[in-house]
Amino acid sequence: MMQQEEEFKRTIGVFGLSANIMNVIIGAGIFALPAIVAASMGASSIIAYFFCGLLMALIMLCFAEASSKVTQTGGVYSYIETAFGPYAGFLAGIFTVTGTLLADAAVSNALVNVMGSAHPVFKEEFIRILFLLVIFGGLAFINVIGVKQGIGLVKINTIAKLIPLVLLVTFGWQAVHLDNLVIENFPDIQELGKSSLVLFFAFQGCESGIVVSGEVINPKRTIPKAIFISITAIVILYMLIQTIAQGVLGTQLPLHTATPLAATADVIFGPVGFIILTIGAAISMFGFLSGDILNNPRTLYALSRDKVIPITAISKIHSSFATPYIAIILYALLGFLIAATGSFESLVVIASSSILIVYLGVVLSVIKLRYSRETKADEFTIPGGLIVPIASIAIILYFLSNLTQNEIIGTVISIVVLSAIYGMIQFTKTKK
Repeated sequence: MMQQEEEFKRTIGVFGLSANIMNVIIGAGIFALPAIVAASMGASSIIAYFFCGLLMALIMLCFAEASSKVTQTGGVYSYIETAFGPYAGFLAGIFTVTGTLLADAAVSNALVNVMGSAHPVFKEEFIRILFLLVIFGGLAFINVIGVKQGIGLVKINTIAKLIPLVLLVTFGWQAVHLDNLVIENFPDIQELGKSSLVLFFAFQGCESGIVVSGEVINPKRTIPKAIFISITAIVILYMLIQTIAQGVLGTQLPLHTATPLAATADVIFGPVGFIILTIGAAISMFGFLSGDILNNPRTLYALSRDKVIPITAISKIHSSFATPYIAIILYALLGFLIAATGSFESLVVIASSSILIVYLGVVLSVIKLRYSRETKADEFTIPGGLIVPIASIAIILYFLSNLTQNEIIGTVISIVVLSAIYGMIQFTKTKK
């Protein structure tokens, strides 16, 4: 395993990894969320962002510690597999890949819809499928020829998607009406919890951004630093965006459910602002896809590398490009097929809960790894003993308790099915 791991080129630094994490987290959600949160909380919605950001910061501290202890490619799969063995790793890996494929399918179709609003030709079925093929095929090609090329595209996308958002928060203050920001009633804990659950999914994505651990320079220091930089920047940016949107549109904000930021920009900059933010949303969606096709095939690679799934070809590394090229091609192909057929809708119920279960596994891994192996001097350890991990477990269980009955049932069924598949794989190995 270690010999194969060394075939990767460690070329990703702090800036590249920070951009990778931010690129995955800042997807299409932030372009619609301000209206959704404002509908339930009004001017007090800024409190929900701060609350959710604080909760996510605690969980991300656990990611930072786990990433400094397990530095090989695979991200959350590798942390959980190292701590709890192949079965737990198998569940974590499949949940992660399934959740990200569903997200890619949804975002790529949303991107086609944006293109369709610009030109009706994209609404034709043949053109839609051809466009999806070009997107997934093109991104697969870029990531096969080298991680340097893949992370380079991610850097460009991250900067491109941040420019319209930064312009919005920089020049938007002149159009803010302070009366729109007056908090008349503070939200109760139940209302705050519901809004935070919605926002939680706008903050997730770090688990995908750090899958490339095996290609990071000095990962024990680079990964924790990149997590801190990216999460801090995102929390500040999200809070500023919500403040500007609420301050500009006020009670009208919940009415713009489809394009709240574009509507805000329309007031600030005029019609050109609406166009800029619409283009920004499209760039953000494309950037999300480019990051996912860079990161998530590494989870498939790691599952194959550790023989958790019995298809050894997936763990092959290209002799010239030093990339897991078969895993990349397979992931992009699956993403294209799900997006093209639209069959992702039947599986959406397990996507939200699956990522919470994976997060819980990472936090438990931190506790297990901290006490089951010797901590090295250059590893990051969360201050305060078990306070942060225990608080993170409570937070995740709180979020899980707010899931719908269908999501809970779907998750239980999926765990049972995956356990049966894992049992069959192990039985086949024993027979051989």
